[in-house]
Amino acid sequence: MTVESQIPSGFDFEAHRRAAVDQYQKRGPLYESFAEVVKAILGEALRNRRIKVASIEARAKTLESFAQKAADPLEADPSKPKYGNPLEEITDLAAARVITFFLKDIQEVDRLIGAEFGVVERTDKADILLKEDRLGYQSVHYIVELRPNRTCLPEYSRYSGLKAEIQLRTVLQHAWAEIEHDIQYKSIETIPKEIRRRFTALAGLLEIADREFQAVQADDERLRQQARRSVAQGKLNEVEITGDALKAYLDQKLGSDGRMTASGYDWTAKLLRRLGFTNFSQIEKAIAPYDHDALSRTIHGNRQGQLTRFEDMILAATGQDFIEKHELANTTWWRSWKQAHLDKMRNGGIAIGTYVQ
Repeated sequence: MTVESQIPSGFDFEAHRRAAVDQYQKRGPLYESFAEVVKAILGEALRNRRIKVASIEARAKTLESFAQKAADPLEADPSKPKYGNPLEEITDLAAARVITFFLKDIQEVDRLIGAEFGVVERTDKADILLKEDRLGYQSVHYIVELRPNRTCLPEYSRYSGLKAEIQLRTVLQHAWAEIEHDIQYKSIETIPKEIRRRFTALAGLLEIADREFQAVQADDERLRQQARRSVAQGKLNEVEITGDALKAYLDQKLGSDGRMTASGYDWTAKLLRRLGFTNFSQIEKAIAPYDHDALSRTIHGNRQGQLTRFEDMILAATGQDFIEKHELANTTWWRSWKQAHLDKMRNGGIAIGTYVQ
């Protein structure tokens, strides 16, 4: 016999709500703590697997939201409550949400959740929306609990038996969910035809955009790998100048330097394009006359980092053009600084401006 079948038809929903609220007020801090624990486990697991996500959020259900849900009637029989024991049956008292950038990451995080938690229930909202003929956008929801290997530890033991909800969706899926929740259209039958057409078109566009972003990411990685192979094989005329390709080129040409950052390579790649370089064959020709180590010691008195040594060679090869086309060309102190570098090279007998496109 179910809990609901034991409840008389004259059920007092208000008393039921008050009793549930009283229980939740006592247990609320525990669920707040549990939500943060779930978030921390997710965050650590994502870092360990090097999965980059847009955000991880956590929250405990507010007292107001819990009270409203605790008093919900049973859909099949409105004279009875949907939750006979709200504190046990409402499964999103503690909740976390992982928002990914790409669809591919959904699969990786899905596997992560299965490995880190005991998954009591997994629901793909896209399947439900399709079956119920409702507008909406897909996401995956989980009801999880901590595994015994955690609850046996003192710091996790008080969460034994507690359940939490985890929502998993992409940035675009999240945007749709938030907008849909705000507009509050649920059933296709209740929406004016004009709005229905626009909703349907938007849902399709967002799904296409999600897939296209994934395709762009895949193509970007493919091109990066291709550029690195071309650099390694010496096919420099085939390699477009990007920050990633520049790193591959300089690591091979000047030796790797772990102090350099991705933004540093991007900045220098942008400078090279401003100077008119379009591929690494041109760059190879430009810096060929110069010894990066000797040049660095002439200008600075000692050996500098990888990017500085490379930029010194480009400065020598392009001469005054380097200064005039640089983003900081209108900055007085910077012009004087670079002009002093050119003077040191000239005084050291180093040829300036040898590269002609």
